[in-house]
Amino acid sequence: MDREEIIRMAREVGIEFDPRWGTCYTGNVQLERFAALVAAAERRACAEACEEVESRAEELWDKFAYPEDQGMASGARQCATAIRARGEK
Repeated sequence: MDREEIIRMAREVGIEFDPRWGTCYTGNVQLERFAALVAAAERRACAEACEEVESRAEELWDKFAYPEDQGMASGARQCATAIRARGEK
């Protein structure tokens, strides 16, 4: 997540910035919404990283048929699913 994405999310929930001083103004509701957006973006990035591991492991499994690669793919898939499920609680 880069600076621009963080600023975009902050503005999306109504956090106001004072560019002269580099400060922002917000209430509790906006802060909670911002935290939820940041957490969702981080969950999405983590789940995507797990899915990349799964994909690479499946490629290795297809090529070499080592049981460890199949296990790694399965574990990565389970991790991605668990990470995405955290957003549904």
